[in-house]
Amino acid sequence: MRVSKLYRKFWSSLVVILLLNGVVIAQTYPGGNRSSTDKTNDYFMQSQKLNRVMQMIYYQYVDTVNIGKILEKGIVEMLTTLDPHSAYIPVKDVQRSNEPLQGNFEGIGISFQVIKDTITVIQPIKGGPSEKIGIQTGDKIVFIGDTVATGKHCTNDWVAYKLRGAKGTKVIVKIKRANIPDLLAFTIIRDKIPIYSIESYFMIDKETGYLQLDRFSQTTVEEFETAIRKLKSEGMKNLIFDLRGNSGGFLHAAVELADQFLSDEKLVVYTQNNQDKNRVDYNTKEEGIFEKGKLVVLIDEYSASASEIVSGAVQDWDRGIIIGRRSFGKGLVQSQFPLQDGSLVRLTTSRYYIPSGRCIQKPYEGVEDYSRDLINRYNSGQLTHADSVHFPDSLKFYTNNKRVVYGGGGIMPDIFVPMDTTRMTNFYWKLYRNNIFNRFALEYADREKQNILQKYPDFEVFAEKFKFTPATWEEFYEFAKKEGVTDSITFDFKAYLNAFIKENGDSLNKVIVSYDTLKDTDKLQQWLTDFIGKSIQKTENESQNFDNQLHIERQIKTLLARNLYDNRKAAKIWLQTDDTYQKAIEVIHNDALFKKMKIQNN
Repeated sequence: MRVSKLYRKFWSSLVVILLLNGVVIAQTYPGGNRSSTDKTNDYFMQSQKLNRVMQMIYYQYVDTVNIGKILEKGIVEMLTTLDPHSAYIPVKDVQRSNEPLQGNFEGIGISFQVIKDTITVIQPIKGGPSEKIGIQTGDKIVFIGDTVATGKHCTNDWVAYKLRGAKGTKVIVKIKRANIPDLLAFTIIRDKIPIYSIESYFMIDKETGYLQLDRFSQTTVEEFETAIRKLKSEGMKNLIFDLRGNSGGFLHAAVELADQFLSDEKLVVYTQNNQDKNRVDYNTKEEGIFEKGKLVVLIDEYSASASEIVSGAVQDWDRGIIIGRRSFGKGLVQSQFPLQDGSLVRLTTSRYYIPSGRCIQKPYEGVEDYSRDLINRYNSGQLTHADSVHFPDSLKFYTNNKRVVYGGGGIMPDIFVPMDTTRMTNFYWKLYRNNIFNRFALEYADREKQNILQKYPDFEVFAEKFKFTPATWEEFYEFAKKEGVTDSITFDFKAYLNAFIKENGDSLNKVIVSYDTLKDTDKLQQWLTDFIGKSIQKTENESQNFDNQLHIERQIKTLLARNLYDNRKAAKIWLQTDDTYQKAIEVIHNDALFKKMKIQNN
């Protein structure tokens, strides 16, 4: 009787959940009137089967079990059989997973790093509560309330847990600031903290602006309009719009952003569910803020979803020139369905198609193959050589002005720029891995802030004239040395031996076939010696191809600019050696190319 009641209760609850999520069903519990279709009958039979297994585990299994944990595992495994983007989000992760798209969270408003078990303020967020009360870049938080905020327990998650909280609540922190002997106490009233979609924007020259967009959130279009107005007030007529690394976000934000470039009543994207053939069109509706003027859009293999909608619509309507490498190819639409305990299921419900009829989604057969797609592209040369990218005629589509474009997943740029395959030196990698750049920049800025600002009163002067002096280089190398990082090759025999075995495992197994073979080690020794010699030579060649000082100075200079001037402009320094960015500047000044490609820019 108890099981029977539980069984009926389960089906009644299932009906409520399905109805709340817009699903119409023909049956409420086993024994009722079923739909006449085999598909529906099979669905209910399998649902009963699953429920029966859960009952057996709960009531008959030898030990007490956590039925919620088992169910969560089952949901995760079920979703992995569907596609690479359907996912289950536990209750504890729901808020954090939604924050980047909502455009804000609640807390004290700092970006920080835990450096040597100490919380170091990288930057107070503009307009946030920490900035308003005077917390500065380089400050070290040593107490949160009465709790010591240093030591091994001081992880990123622990700091976020202690500093975040509901708007209006307060937290007291004690800070160590350079050149001030006593700790400084600050009472911070938590507030909503904006998560900005736009990382950088600035004027490249008198008529050309640059804008980098990181994500498509609730605040994206508002931020975009504000930035474009600012750039227009500085004389902008042309725009380089950087969507590289943008993994997407809200569909409505993508449509509204495309509307800023395209005239009224133009199709931006449509979604379609192959099961019910339901198609939904999304069109432009109003006059955009940048419908006239030359437009170049930058994409790469990490540009996905919403960024592919925007770049695809711009390309299909011949509004701008797309530069870079084929985008990721994420064209599956996820809808969020809440479950009773507050967890979520993000379920793929349709596919994106851009105006030419191309489906953005790249093919997928298994999650593992899908996750290796970018590796496969690199190995096949698609990221480094334009002539390695081949499309059959069956994937040929046409833009509004009858230019040929290709489907097959992702957006193929009009102008290909290969990935920079110059490998960084071992020394540079160790500097990066040990966080030397950030730490040196923070200490240098703390000590030299007034001198730098006096000598370079604004960003433009700093960007043009600041250079490392011999004394600065000496200081940097000494700083790195104290942290155990030197510009030298470490002869790690174990690492070389492991690499040798990994590369030559099959051949070794064929050569060493008996005990007698081991007695003659000359051949094996020479083989290993040659391998190590080639490895060292390769490292030395990399050092010759990679200018350590150029990249170190660029890294430190960008960090100093971010800390001391307008962080929205700091990327201008970093981009000076960026091939795709430099190609975009060249293209946007080429009036003949825009005319030849029939790009609408006026």
